[in-house]
Amino acid sequence: MSLLDALLSKQDDSEVGKLNKIVDRIDALEEGMKALTDEELSNKTIEFKERLKHGETLDDLLEEAFAVAREATRRTLGMRQYRVQMIGGIVLHQGKIAEMKTGEGKTLVSVAPCYLNALKEEGVHVITVNDYLAERDADTVRPVFDLLGLTVGVIITGQDPNTRREQYNCDLSYGTNSEFGFDYLRDNMVKKFSEKVQRKLSFCIIDEVDSILIDEARTPLIISGEGDPISELYYRADDFIRTIGEEDFELDKKEHTVSLTESGFRKAENFFKIRTITNLNNMAIYHHINQALTAHKLMSIDDDYVVKDGEVFIVDEYTGRIMDGRRFSDGLHQALEAKEKVEIQLDNKTMATVTYQNFFRMYGKISGMTGTAKTEENEFEQTYHMNVVQIPTNKPVIRKDLDDKVYMTEKEKFDAVVEEIKQIHSTGQPILVGTATVEKSEYLSELLNKKNLKHEILNAKNDKREAEIVEKAGLLGNITIATNMAGRGTDIKLGNGDPKMEEEVISLGGLYVLGTERHESRRIDNQLRGRSGRQGDPGTSRFFVSIEDEIIKLYGGASIKKLGKKLKPDSHGAISSKSLTKAITNAQKGIEGRNFEQRKDVLKYDNVIDKQRKVIYAERDNVLKGIDLKNTVMDMAKQTVDEYVDKYINTKPRNYFKYMKALYSAFMPPETILIPGMSEMTPEEIGQFTMDIVNNVYNLKLMMVGEEFFSHEQKEILLRVVDTYWVDHIDLMDQMRQSVGLVAVGQKDPVKEYTIEAYEMFKALNKKIRLETLKFVFSFEGME
Repeated sequence: MSLLDALLSKQDDSEVGKLNKIVDRIDALEEGMKALTDEELSNKTIEFKERLKHGETLDDLLEEAFAVAREATRRTLGMRQYRVQMIGGIVLHQGKIAEMKTGEGKTLVSVAPCYLNALKEEGVHVITVNDYLAERDADTVRPVFDLLGLTVGVIITGQDPNTRREQYNCDLSYGTNSEFGFDYLRDNMVKKFSEKVQRKLSFCIIDEVDSILIDEARTPLIISGEGDPISELYYRADDFIRTIGEEDFELDKKEHTVSLTESGFRKAENFFKIRTITNLNNMAIYHHINQALTAHKLMSIDDDYVVKDGEVFIVDEYTGRIMDGRRFSDGLHQALEAKEKVEIQLDNKTMATVTYQNFFRMYGKISGMTGTAKTEENEFEQTYHMNVVQIPTNKPVIRKDLDDKVYMTEKEKFDAVVEEIKQIHSTGQPILVGTATVEKSEYLSELLNKKNLKHEILNAKNDKREAEIVEKAGLLGNITIATNMAGRGTDIKLGNGDPKMEEEVISLGGLYVLGTERHESRRIDNQLRGRSGRQGDPGTSRFFVSIEDEIIKLYGGASIKKLGKKLKPDSHGAISSKSLTKAITNAQKGIEGRNFEQRKDVLKYDNVIDKQRKVIYAERDNVLKGIDLKNTVMDMAKQTVDEYVDKYINTKPRNYFKYMKALYSAFMPPETILIPGMSEMTPEEIGQFTMDIVNNVYNLKLMMVGEEFFSHEQKEILLRVVDTYWVDHIDLMDQMRQSVGLVAVGQKDPVKEYTIEAYEMFKALNKKIRLETLKFVFSFEGME
């Protein structure tokens, strides 16, 4: 043990010592709780909720609530939480990670902190690694919470939104990380507030927290959808743009903008045979015309793009190179394809995305349980501000962790693995074999079949079958092959509940765990070892390693190979030494460091879009709730007016003509008469006078079409505009994320460049949303 490890262990001992004193006080309440009737015990829930409403805190209630939860568990399940389980529960309530060895009963550990935090009536989420475990754990604890007057729901794949909403409205909701994460994204795509399924993200307990917050954190959650079907509007808009003259559009090359003039609008309405092009029902036509206009009047072939082999490719404005795989967003690429008469291609769009890191950091409080977290404590602290507390086992661990056996070639290693399995199996001792990949599992399975060694091979294709196989891995004479991550959350009981067989397996030395190679993470190796030696059971673990293993070849292969050649193998071809083991451990540490950097990298990029996502989602919620719709529109109008005042009035000389023209072009109805005598006003007075007119026009429209109908249409316009541009924005951000790495070649920080570009893109997004919304709101005239 290193000096740092020793110090950390001492800190944990000190922490556990403090928690033991709290458990002493919980124990002191036990007899009083036993004396209560079921009804009196249940009424404690009502009492606690009232006390919370009158100013007490969850910490004030902790000891009594934990005592109530333990008594309810004893009555309904016939089990009573050990002291170490109560300590683990306090750690969870504190928003920390409880590191508890396999077999310590983590499902029961979560009962008391779930009960205590559910008293706030904001919902508690318990996150598991698969649907089977979510249902199993919910079913296990449901009788406890039924007795205490609380409800338990389960979120699993395939549930319809109404069912999911009911499950989320329970006091406790069990489900997988991906289901909770995707529901968050889907909730921010709904068209009505009542269609949301989740409520406040208040408190969650994550089982197998290292698997969910570390191993799965390299890949963000993404909802993708096909781009819009290839619309006939691309071709029709292109045909229309070919009919217009110079008087029908206004081009500003400096600002890189182009828009239809009043005559252009009239021609568009005639061409498409519609009454008002800016009516909400004609938004799609208007959008396609704008993109076709941009493609024809702002984009130049062999400058902005090239056509090659019947495809349109973007040209990088800085390097002049073709940007293979990149496409303009928002339908512009398709407009260019229509312009150049090549096949219009469909886009896949990123419609919503979030990393697990940023999703879970939205909870008011997060906590977790696992058998192995200490090696990643630094990452948990940096990313999630969570400390890891190692909880002592209920009974001492007596498992023997034997030294690695190292071989020069992979073939020699697997031959030795088969011989070891054959020899151990001949005694009847159950064996669990861990492999790093499914491919290696199947390869080993073939070798065992040749030796007529009957075995089970475990993969994660069927969660329920997986749990059954793992449960039986402790049976006499059983050989089970599994990938190192498989079967987490399921306990391997020696003899699987048969007392006579359990005794026999114990006499043979318990479960023998054999690892066929070191994993990228020491933590995963420790998880595999931890399958054996639960609750004071005997057990053995050993890893078989070859210098040809992937991890060793990629990280430290040359030095390890050189070291291996100096050492003499034993009679079975195995070599071992402390320096060799240390070199392999160092290789693992190197990979762990690299993977941590990768996850930090993913998070740095997502942190940029996370701020934008929260702004858009909050604005979207306000629209769904109908909050201050008029104020929202008026704020947009004022921002636009202020922008034009600054651009055309706050100058020398003032340009009144361009000021009015810009307002007409942006959103003011053409028939609106603007301010006489502007030359005598200050810029501020002109801005205020303009806003007075805007307000009058708005109120007049409200009166003409009716407040209820106008409010509904405003909501529809805002949602449609925000959703259209936001989806295009995150898709564009995703494309930029993939290409921004190129700037590293120029000695620039890609994350910094991404942040700068993202800020400018978000400003542009907000301007698009603002101008499009104003255009439709102020030109709205009711039903066509």
